[in-house]
Amino acid sequence: MEAQPAEAIHASSLVSILSASNFVIGMGAFVVVGLLTPISTSFGMSTSGAGWVMTVYAIAYAISSPLLVAGTGRIGRRRVMAAGLGLFAVACLMSAVAPNPTVLLAARVLAAAGAGLFTPIAAATAAALSPPDRRARSLAAVFFGLTLAQVVGVPVGSYIAYTFGWRLAFGIVAALAVPCIWLIWTRVPAGLKFQPVSLSDLRSILGNGPVLLAVLFTTSFLGSVYVIYTYMAPLLEETMGFGRNGIALALVVFGCGAVIGNLLGGVLADRVGPVCTLIGLAGLQIVIMPVFSLLPLAPIGLVGLIMVWSVFGWSFMAGQQVRLIAMEPQSAGVVLALNAAAIYVGAALGSSLGGAVLDRFGLAALGIAGGAVAALALAHILISTRLNS
Repeated sequence: MEAQPAEAIHASSLVSILSASNFVIGMGAFVVVGLLTPISTSFGMSTSGAGWVMTVYAIAYAISSPLLVAGTGRIGRRRVMAAGLGLFAVACLMSAVAPNPTVLLAARVLAAAGAGLFTPIAAATAAALSPPDRRARSLAAVFFGLTLAQVVGVPVGSYIAYTFGWRLAFGIVAALAVPCIWLIWTRVPAGLKFQPVSLSDLRSILGNGPVLLAVLFTTSFLGSVYVIYTYMAPLLEETMGFGRNGIALALVVFGCGAVIGNLLGGVLADRVGPVCTLIGLAGLQIVIMPVFSLLPLAPIGLVGLIMVWSVFGWSFMAGQQVRLIAMEPQSAGVVLALNAAAIYVGAALGSSLGGAVLDRFGLAALGIAGGAVAALALAHILISTRLNS
């Protein structure tokens, strides 16, 4: 079925479809956080070994997304988004039937490639088809699906994994992607193209040391969060005695905090400026994360800790994006694409470091390690600000 003409497309309806598709992407990407224990048990792996399922995805996304987006610039956006979401669905199905860890890791690489194609192009499509006075809100709505996946998708996936097995969780993600693919194909205008991000544009930014250092603050800040977040399920199992319901609740609380943080971050950046916001958030993480090394706490105290940690952990994005656009207004698209890749680099490095700390010092050391990385993030933003002043 051919897509309707662009002028017949209702922008808010299309944004809702793109947001729903990003929800599926986010659920498939981050549901692994709640599946580490079932996966490790199924394959006889260590918890840190199972953590590579998240790490490999993050690395693959960071490497493939800018290259794939640049390499498909001459192809209609509808085709690219449908292909990306289709590849993601196939990879999730492949994960669901993986007979061994090698196949599971290969499937996660393919899933990252599909997600890396879909999400950046979905944002560009929403911006292009929305009126100028609603463009920022449309972009926020598209990315809301990713945030909502942490509130609903990840805890639900964790509950399903502990009740019916982790394979069904991946299978459900694949099934949810199918109607989204159909909606993308029938609602996005055919032949829609934009000025592609070229490899030369990417090389130019990568060669600009001060700007690249500023982009990589996303990596250092989120890396500190993922030292703990990747291993939250086994941490709460061991220290708090949580099972399926407790872990699902903790992930819901974290997701709610992420939603609040996304909203709060914009307010903070507008009122006190992006740099002050980022410095303050890094300082707060230095104080908050070592508390996870003091578990167990009373359940209500743990809920409060997770909520505060998540709110301030996810308040950085608005300030960071405003800061990067101000530095390179003529290359904003390229810089923001690299910033998106830096998110997954941070997730990969944080997950890897958390696994190494877990193997050597145990789960109780994760909070201290996360706080130490947050201290590096604080140093990073201070040095970066000085170099760019």
